[in-house]
Amino acid sequence: MAGMGITKSLRSTLALVFLLSVADACFSQGGQWGHWRGDGNGVSLDAQPPVAWGEKQNLKWKVAIPGSGSGSPVVWKNQVFVVSGVPVERAERGKLEFTLFCFDRDNGALLWKRVAVVATPHESTHSTNNFAPASPCTDGVHVYAHFGSRGLYCYTMDGKEVWSRNDFGKMQARNQFGEGSSPTLSGKTLLVPWDHEGPSALYALDKLTGETIWKAERDEPTCWATPLVIDVAGKKQVVMNGQTCARSYDFETGEELWRCGGQTQRPVASAVAADGLVYVGSGFRGSFLAAFRPDGKGDIEGTEHVVWSVDRDTPDIPSPLLSGSNLYFFKAKSGILSCFDSKTGNPHYTAVRVPELTGAIYASPIAANGHVYLTDRNGTTVVIRDSSKFEVVSVNSVGETVDATPAPVDNELFIRGERHLFCIATDR
Repeated sequence: MAGMGITKSLRSTLALVFLLSVADACFSQGGQWGHWRGDGNGVSLDAQPPVAWGEKQNLKWKVAIPGSGSGSPVVWKNQVFVVSGVPVERAERGKLEFTLFCFDRDNGALLWKRVAVVATPHESTHSTNNFAPASPCTDGVHVYAHFGSRGLYCYTMDGKEVWSRNDFGKMQARNQFGEGSSPTLSGKTLLVPWDHEGPSALYALDKLTGETIWKAERDEPTCWATPLVIDVAGKKQVVMNGQTCARSYDFETGEELWRCGGQTQRPVASAVAADGLVYVGSGFRGSFLAAFRPDGKGDIEGTEHVVWSVDRDTPDIPSPLLSGSNLYFFKAKSGILSCFDSKTGNPHYTAVRVPELTGAIYASPIAANGHVYLTDRNGTTVVIRDSSKFEVVSVNSVGETVDATPAPVDNELFIRGERHLFCIATDR
């Protein structure tokens, strides 16, 4: 297709037809965590990772990662993928190799790496951000690395480039805070958010070719949230946060279905959903979080489709965690935690200071095997019971900054630190 910016065409398409049956597999079960926060809610239904670790306890391996990045690790069978912006030696200052790494899950050995593009970012970023903040994603057939203004790249599981796109333009992030939204895979579609201070949009791409299926223009400034795909009466919707409104789009056409105002400035937290309700919130220069029934149409603010809402202690950068009927969220990006009944909006506990979480929090909470994992920027992870009562189980550290959300798979927990990728594991 002319003007698409696709540099390589898909090879051997017919050989992949059978493999596409994995497209709707759960990204967070059965030896895999193929997506940022797995299924989007941050929960693994079958993983049993350790609740305690350290240099001499349950550390299976750690491997150094050059450069910097805060995209979360994704795992598929024996492969672990992370991204990084690696400074180019003996080159002009600021030039980076935007790189996708694939590690052996058993021992941390590097299986392959691919430099998607070498480029100098067109604008700076926040001192706590970096130039590779988006998480990769995989369906077990291909792996997708999104470097924002530097392009979107599709590879086979053994590292062969299939297609790339670099025609989205250059993001103009608010106050040059940098980029951060991750793509979302669902069925045959790859969703790419593109909210910034210029023309904003949500793209739906054919995951096999990179061609645009639809583009929904958005009257939104910079937003760092990741799209969430939900099922409503047998039809898929795409839910996105936004400073102007939380919105939902028809998955097949990109038509806006419903919207609701009330969000705060420069939203970062992504939506979560279950049991007929979707939850969207933000917490910078204000507080708002609401439970929506997604079967409404048009502007649903003030209608019965807003089931409940709260206006204090809501999340800023970390997204909420929805585990069963427990909805967990931090106040802004602090270690102050609340837990609500997701169906009624009644609080189990509110504004509890989590001990030992002393730094700001960028990583989103996750849940597995009856526990919730809360990680701050100092690299400390506090494990609590997944319960309506607040109970600390353990306090752990990897000894370096952690901004990426951990990934629980089987008996392992993968943590992307500032300098290393850690595999925490218990023997079965």
